[in-house]
This record gives sequence, structure tokens and C-alpha cells, in this order.
Amino acid sequence: MATAVVQEQQLLKTLRWYDGFVIALANPGFLLLSLPYSVNDLGGWGAAILWGISAVVAVLINTIYSELAAMFPEKSGGLALYAHEAWRKYTTLVGPVATFGYWIGWSVVLSTSGLFIGSLIGGTWFPTAKGGSYLLTGGYFSTGGADVGLPALIAIGLILGVWLFNVFGARVGVTFGYVAGVLLMVPLFVMMILPFLNGSFDSANLTSKLGHSGLAWGGLQLALVWLWLMCWSAWGVDVCATFAPEYKDTVRDTKLALRSAALFSMVVYIMLPIAFVGSAGPKLVGAYDFAGGMDKIVGSARFTDFFVICLVASFIITMNTATADGGRALYGISRDGMTIKQLGTLNRFRVPGNAMTLDMIFNILLCLFVGNIFGILAASNLGYVIAHMFALSGFVLLRKDRPNWPRPIKLGAIWTPIAGILAVWCLILTVVGFGWFDTAGGGYGGTKEKLIGVGVLVIGLLLFFFRRLVQDKQPIHWREDVPLMPEISAAGVGTPVG
Repeated sequence: MATAVVQEQQLLKTLRWYDGFVIALANPGFLLLSLPYSVNDLGGWGAAILWGISAVVAVLINTIYSELAAMFPEKSGGLALYAHEAWRKYTTLVGPVATFGYWIGWSVVLSTSGLFIGSLIGGTWFPTAKGGSYLLTGGYFSTGGADVGLPALIAIGLILGVWLFNVFGARVGVTFGYVAGVLLMVPLFVMMILPFLNGSFDSANLTSKLGHSGLAWGGLQLALVWLWLMCWSAWGVDVCATFAPEYKDTVRDTKLALRSAALFSMVVYIMLPIAFVGSAGPKLVGAYDFAGGMDKIVGSARFTDFFVICLVASFIITMNTATADGGRALYGISRDGMTIKQLGTLNRFRVPGNAMTLDMIFNILLCLFVGNIFGILAASNLGYVIAHMFALSGFVLLRKDRPNWPRPIKLGAIWTPIAGILAVWCLILTVVGFGWFDTAGGGYGGTKEKLIGVGVLVIGLLLFFFRRLVQDKQPIHWREDVPLMPEISAAGVGTPVG
């Protein structure tokens, strides 16, 4: 008797660790997106110190994630999936909250980076075009929530472009990342290294606004708010873990990708604010005039167009990475039964096309209807840092609950209290940062942005309930039995216990 066998589609294993490193080259672009705001609020030294602290914390966090990624090599979606795996014994609600929080932190990068590119192109090559401002003033038309001008139209085109790069397979997006990564090295060299070689660095340009008696808590509140705001950028190396199932050698490649990307980002996040602000000056940096700042370092305006091309490439990398990472986070949590089934399917190129399409539509709507994109980005940080908090505390829980689970990468015992301390650090930053990001410093966003940040997490829970009640036709299971060894769970879904 003939038997029909249906083979389930899986993500292709086509990447090596250096591909993961290239994917993580989005991080310098993340830094540049927030650097001007931080310099305006904190001064050059103040910004450099806090960016450096954030980058060092990122190295510790991503060292911890290397063990978790090796424990669950089949799970796409990165840290949010590790959080779900650790917490589902206690509550199944952590999974959807962590995943949608993680997703929104990455997703809004598309609209934010796209709008910045649009502003950069408009201000450099179309200075008389309507909407050439980064703040989207004087657009071609208004949607009621935003003035839509040249930056928004360019952003929408780029969002569609990176969506196309990624829905045709992981290798297409990574190949583009190599090309753009080469161009990224030019501004990094000019901003980080050249000032010390040609004598353009001047320490007098670096000041600190922290510690002033007129600030709340003597400046501590402002510092904590900014350390919270910096998380979405400085900690972004975690993207390397999201691609764990797609590395050819999952354990080795994941470990090397996380380690190399974290160390490279730490160097950039420490050196670039010091060198660039010290040479270009806080006025140019604070005005987002990166091309002008590099012209000043080089001593000539002849290279402006080339510098703009390089900057555009660096920010397209951030958009490319955000699309790939956010889509895989939604795909992974759907595969684990925590959100709607449609997000857990692969297209014919073996990538999560539906999830990435949701990303694309969501960010186009942001460009069209939300004026304060940096406020949205700040509010989205709520879910992103909460996801890290659950993943880091999950590391502690997994050490306790599954001591015999295979750990191809086994960190020393000291990393358990380190993970616990970092989870508490995430909680402190969330309470202070989300509580005061609308008033501290420049006042980034307001009630609307906070409601969007919370609303995304609520939507994540509602979709979880819809999946269980409507699509799976099961009662809500608040907790699940978990296997003590991987071979006990063939499907990767726990047994409900309540």
C-alpha cells in the first residue's frame, strides 16, 4: 500500500557566522539614528559614556544568548522564543508579550530609517522639494496624522524594496548586506579613525550635561531614561541569534556571529561618539548633518555626494535587518502556537513571507499617519526591553528547571547571577525610561506614543487568545508541562496543565 508523506517546510541552512556578522552591521546605523538626540540632551562626553555602558552590557547579554541559542537550535525568532520556552512552565502569556514586544522594537526601524534616508536625500539633492525636512513639515499632502512629503515617499519606496530583498530568500538580503556593508566602512573610518590621524579631533567639543543640580535626581533620571532609549540600538546584536536555525553549523556559527558582532559594535559605540562629536562638533552632529560633519573632518566638501551614498547604504542595512529579524520573530512564535497560524508559514523561497509582509504594511502606515516617528520608536522600546528581561530571567529559570538539558555552549556558573542582575537592570530601565521618556531631555513622544507601545503588547495577547480559542479550538492554557530533555517533546509544544 502506498503511503503519502507530507514533508514540512523548514528554513534553509545557508548562512555562516560571517553572514550573521554582516546582518548585525545594522547596529552602526542604529547608533547614528539616535546619536544627535543623545548629544543634544547629554553633551558629547555624556552621550559617549552612556553609549559605551550600553555596548558593554550588550556584550554580556549576547554572551548569555549564545547558550540559549545552542539549547534550542531549531527555534527561529531569537530571544523572544527563549523567553517563551523558559516561562511557559509558569505562564504562557510571556511568549506573545515578549515576541510582539521584540517585534515592534525591530519593526519601527523600517519607518524611522526610511524617513531619515528620505530627509537626507531630499536635503542634499532636492533642497527645494517639499517635505525635505526630517520632521516631515511642508509635505505634498496631509493624512491628518502626518504631512506626507518627499521623505515619506522615499521611505515607502525603500520599505517596499527591502521587503522584496527578503521575501525572495535569506541569501538575497544577505548578499545586499555585503555590498552595503563595504560602503558602510567609509563613514565609519571617517567618523572613528580619521579624526585622530589628521588632527581634526578637539576635546573641547566634548562636554557633559549630566550631574547638573537642576536636573531630576541630579541627572540620574535623565541618564536612566537614555540608557533605556539606547537599548533598542546598542543591544541589537541579538539579531544574530534569530537566524540560528539558518546557520550551517548552528552552534559554532551562532556563537561566532554573536561574539564578533557584539565586540565590533562595542568598539563602534565607544569610539564613534567620542571621535565624531570631538571633530565635527556638537552643533553639526545634533542637527543630523552627518555629511557636513564628515566634510569638516576631511577638510573638503567635494565628497559630500559620496558620503551621502555611503550613509544611505548604512541605513538601508538597518531596514534590511529589521525586516528579516522581525519577520522571523513572528514566524517562530506562530510555530510555537502563540499567535495566528498565518504568520507561521514559509513562502516558496523558504522565508516567512506573511510575517515580513505584515511588517511592510505596518511601517507604511506609520509613514503615512504618524508624525512623531522617534516618539513611536521610544515607545516601542517598552516591549523590546521587556522581551530582554524575560529572556535573561528565562536563562536563570532554565538553569534551575532543566539542568540536564544539552548545552553545547555551556557558560560558567557565574553567568546565572549575571543574567539575574541584567534582568533586574532591564526592569529598572523600563520603569524609569517608560515612565519619563516623554518629559526627560527632549520629551520624546507623549500619551499617544505610550498607548501605541502598550497597545502592541495587548494585541499580541489578543492574537494568542484568538489562536487558541478560534484557530486551535482549545481552551486557554495558562501553564504548560515542559520536557526535561529535548527528545521528550517531538512537536516542540508543551502539555497544558491549566
